Amino acid sequence: MSIRIGIDVGGTFTDFLVIYPDGQRRIHKTSSVPSDPPLAVYNGLQEIAALDDKSLKDFLTGVELIVHGTTVTTNALLTRRGPKMALLGTEGFRDVLPMRNGTREEPYDNRLEQPESLVPRHLRLPVRGRFDYKGDEVTPLSEQDVRDAVGIMQEQDVKSVAISFMHSHASAEHENRAAEIVAELMPAAYITKSSELLGQARYYERTSTAVLNSYAGPIISGYLTKLLQLLSEVEFDGVLLMMQSNGGVATPEQLAKRAALSLLSGPASGPTAGLLVTATHGWDSCITVDMGGTSFDAAVVKNNKPLVMTDGEIDRWSLALPAVDIHTIGAGGGSIASVDEGGLLRVGPQSAGAVPGPACYRRGGVHATTTDADVVLGYIDPDTFLHGQIGLDREASYQAIKTDVADPLGISVVEAAAGIYEIVNVTMATGVRDITVRRGLDPRDFPIVVAGGAGPVHAAAIARELDIPVLITPRDSSIFCAAGMLVCDFKHDYVQSANQRLHSLSADSLVSIWKEMADQGRNTLLTEGVAEADISFIPALDLRYKGQWYELNIEVDAVNLEAPNLDDFAEAFHREHEVLFGYNNLEMPIDLLNIRLSAIGRTPNDRVTLTGTMAAGDDRPKKTRRDIWSPLQRRMVEADVHQGAAMGPGEEVEGPAIIELGTTTIVVLDEYNAVVDRNGSFVMYLTDQKETLKARLSLA
Repeated sequence: MSIRIGIDVGGTFTDFLVIYPDGQRRIHKTSSVPSDPPLAVYNGLQEIAALDDKSLKDFLTGVELIVHGTTVTTNALLTRRGPKMALLGTEGFRDVLPMRNGTREEPYDNRLEQPESLVPRHLRLPVRGRFDYKGDEVTPLSEQDVRDAVGIMQEQDVKSVAISFMHSHASAEHENRAAEIVAELMPAAYITKSSELLGQARYYERTSTAVLNSYAGPIISGYLTKLLQLLSEVEFDGVLLMMQSNGGVATPEQLAKRAALSLLSGPASGPTAGLLVTATHGWDSCITVDMGGTSFDAAVVKNNKPLVMTDGEIDRWSLALPAVDIHTIGAGGGSIASVDEGGLLRVGPQSAGAVPGPACYRRGGVHATTTDADVVLGYIDPDTFLHGQIGLDREASYQAIKTDVADPLGISVVEAAAGIYEIVNVTMATGVRDITVRRGLDPRDFPIVVAGGAGPVHAAAIARELDIPVLITPRDSSIFCAAGMLVCDFKHDYVQSANQRLHSLSADSLVSIWKEMADQGRNTLLTEGVAEADISFIPALDLRYKGQWYELNIEVDAVNLEAPNLDDFAEAFHREHEVLFGYNNLEMPIDLLNIRLSAIGRTPNDRVTLTGTMAAGDDRPKKTRRDIWSPLQRRMVEADVHQGAAMGPGEEVEGPAIIELGTTTIVVLDEYNAVVDRNGSFVMYLTDQKETLKARLSLA
């Protein structure tokens, strides 16, 4: 086995986890380069090679696999730095995007403005032609309309095109022909056919997803082209895989075709990594939280599987492809704190990012941030941050908070820093509550797995807010998502609309549809190098009661691929409906909206773990003490500071205390104790439940 590398490109830092053939690992961080994202990957690999006393070319000859996740398309979308694009739509439905699905996002907010459209109205071009919902042609396609539209696109220097016609999920004939004409006249354009990307009903959702795909397409294609070029120049001949938002990996070629799966893909490996941590203690469910420099991501894993959604949104536009259900908010170490016109303290969503960064980074940042508050409160040691690679300036943090928050509010700098800390914690706790409660789940029933460089600093306060008794911080918490990428399987999703009563569905037709999807998925996985024996399938149905607006995704056993049991499907739907809404109706007819299948290609069995490396010997660093803020006592208190790298299984720390790990800092609040488990992870638990919780843990 050769070297494997997981790379997670964030808004502030790019994280690397290197797994060597003997099982040793190297954790490395480098600053992200927002102006040229592939450069951060290249720079980090160069730095790692130098640490191994090798040239980059020599180092990469021993690398067999790089798995890479990036936020480049997400960031470009949010900042509108994407290509000029056009939409070909059915005549009479030119305004499907601003009209959405006919409902208001916020029924009681009369001031809510439309989100900025990715396609201006003059480039939403109508085309005559129509199929009905059964797939019968009503009006022939006007090829002249398509050619006229192409003329406009060429005049406007359009780079990418989305094609979405009414009822194309029932018949893709018109979309296919329109795409042929566009490709003939604009061979360099990136083209998305909505029927190929998302073959399901609901015109707005399908159109919005197609538009997002065409917007992201040139961005991720350009990114991958630059990255592959850089790797080619240093003769990398291993395998490069990309993280997808559905929680699986794919080759660069496959991701470029379904570019929308790169949106929100950065944190999608986190839930899978969470299972590596909780399995030690017998938990098959958890909440994962990942706080980096720019954002905070929360997700739920239940019964060994990350929860998946098919009704997601990004920047208020519908993204209906299956994706790991991750709740993202603008709360990170770089989130900027300010006092608004009404005299209220606000934190985020604006971020100082990697450049100029928090004031304490000494890179030109002048605004108070969450990281500055953590420094002032004593949680982060300026001298040991990131193993001392970046010396922090406590005085700069103090002055920034004084200017931006303390003086405007007429309070002390420490009180202002505590206010920043508490507000960002409440914001993140609300995000965790949202992702659990709306699915009928009680957050108190789940342990929290903490990730990200800033996550362990704030996790205990989030758990305290939610009454969650157990938190687990992997020793390699700061590269959590990078580690998760190395254990994610290949995954491709397929869908076909089927608007009918569940019990009117023919079992033979369902088997036929699933077989067609399975054949398509198998062929794709085989081209990606997955062995036939490593391919499996997960069938699912979208069901709802007659007259309902929203459907539930019901995953069913793979045995149904050969012999579907409609009664079992109905029973599973009734059960899930009761969990989510507190009731079911056994007499109400059930509608089937969509038939789904996920094709899974298992990655090699030599799975990476998050077992941390623990130092040994008698020369362990001595425990020190420093003042930190105690939210319980509302004052600065003297607390023990432990060097986490030297702590072994069974060692315990009483709060309040600090555990420093170089790449992150664990804050143990007054109400908690922390103990090291057999894998080297730090398990924090409420002291008033000590006996019960410790009996549940695997410590030796």
